Amino acid sequence: MEESIVSGPLPWIAFTSFIVVMLVLDLGVLQRKAHAIRPREAAVMSLLWISLAFVFNAGVWYQFGSEKAMEFLTGFLIEKALSVDNLFVFLATFAYFAVDGKLQHRVLFWARS
Repeated sequence: MEESIVSGPLPWIAFTSFIVVMLVLDLGVLQRKAHAIRPREAAVMSLLWISLAFVFNAGVWYQFGSEKAMEFLTGFLIEKALSVDNLFVFLATFAYFAVDGKLQHRVLFWARS
């Protein structure tokens, strides 16, 4: 049996630590202050996270082959499509309740306030 790079607890600890660091960076640093998100900022942040997913997909391809990489990419694209669908729900809700752009961040993060 061929030894895999993901055998043992160390890769899982590293992966989990990376996810926690990215969440802290996103929620604790990048999204700390409530403000109206402009299209340029949204595009840059989206490109950053999508690029990170593609780098991860390259790692999956390198370690596990093209079939597993395609499975990850397919799942990622489905989840991305579903998240875009949720954007329309948020936009409709914000429009219905006339939530100002500067307050939308606070509404989305109300549990942390």
